Amino acid sequence: MKFNPPLLALAAGAFGIGVTEFAPMGLLPVIARDLDVSIPAAGLLISAYALGVLLGAPLMTLTTGRVPRRTLLILLAAIFTVGNLLAAVSNGYGMLLVARLITSLNHGAFFGVGSVVAASLVPAERRAGAVAAMFMGLTIATVVGVPLATWAGDQLGWRASFWGIAGLGLLTMAALRLTLPAMPAPSGGDALAELRVLRRGPVLAALGLTVIASSAMFTVFTYIAPILREETHASLGFVTAMLLTYGVGMTVGNWIGGRFADRSVDRTLIVTLASLVAVLAALALLMPYAVPTAILVFLWGAVNFALVPPLQIRVMSAAAEAPNLASAVNIGAFNLGNAIGAALGGAVIAGGLGYPAVALAGAAASALGLLAILLGRSGEGVPALAEARR
Repeated sequence: MKFNPPLLALAAGAFGIGVTEFAPMGLLPVIARDLDVSIPAAGLLISAYALGVLLGAPLMTLTTGRVPRRTLLILLAAIFTVGNLLAAVSNGYGMLLVARLITSLNHGAFFGVGSVVAASLVPAERRAGAVAAMFMGLTIATVVGVPLATWAGDQLGWRASFWGIAGLGLLTMAALRLTLPAMPAPSGGDALAELRVLRRGPVLAALGLTVIASSAMFTVFTYIAPILREETHASLGFVTAMLLTYGVGMTVGNWIGGRFADRSVDRTLIVTLASLVAVLAALALLMPYAVPTAILVFLWGAVNFALVPPLQIRVMSAAAEAPNLASAVNIGAFNLGNAIGAALGGAVIAGGLGYPAVALAGAAASALGLLAILLGRSGEGVPALAEARR
């Protein structure tokens, strides 16, 4: 795809959102120590963000339907910036929790609206590539931004990471204003009709599978830093390297998942969920050993994000009459799973079961998702989606 400044501006926003969502996972020990709270309590900062995305995705999408698209995207970037500024000046756990909630409100709508805008910037035959280009910012965030934020937080204090992320927000606002053409709000559209689409059984089933699969991802990933520190006895450098390794695995898995989902959505989900069970079970056994852990972190990242394309296709296919809202709500569903996973992992730790049990809890959640998709294929469920193909 040719050089496209508006797409770069959207990708910059996706990059910032990716960093602010995932960076606290690498900073949990630093935040917990500085604010004098437990690791499970610090993990609730991630749950709070996820719940904010869940609420904010449909709320912002439905209430801003008449706002011009460029203005809306800048407004969403402003919410992101304000939330991260509040996090940077937080002097206590409660204030940081509120800051995370505020930051999260832009997440679902930015990706939902941004995807539609990205597709409108290029000819019809290049729309998928335009959306992928925007989401590449999220991928780069996991490969580069999150490890960098983790390193900066350990060296300069966790607040420094949030100051840097707020700076990304300001740059995104400027880039959107300077590069995006003026875009009117879409005409027509019926919020109530779109909401009614989301009440359908197939749509709810698809969203439910997203929640389960996402909870399997984040039961363990939320606590990756303390797992590596306590069980693998890793240095900061090794933790940072593992976050980078996870991001590379995520990039590979996202590509593989998209390619195979074009052939069969459900078969891709079945293979991926089964693989996730195996990888997390192996991690529970081998996390004391650095080399096997490094290999498993890469495989884990790949398997985790191979789930994303087929899950997104499943929801979009089930809610074809309301793709914008469905896309935003599915992002909320991912983050509901994020919150459930973080809470589940925190409960395992608080119960004194140890970090290997956290990996086993993630494997159990993956097995539940696998069971759900198998039952869906054999029952009435969503027959049109059972072998969704492109």
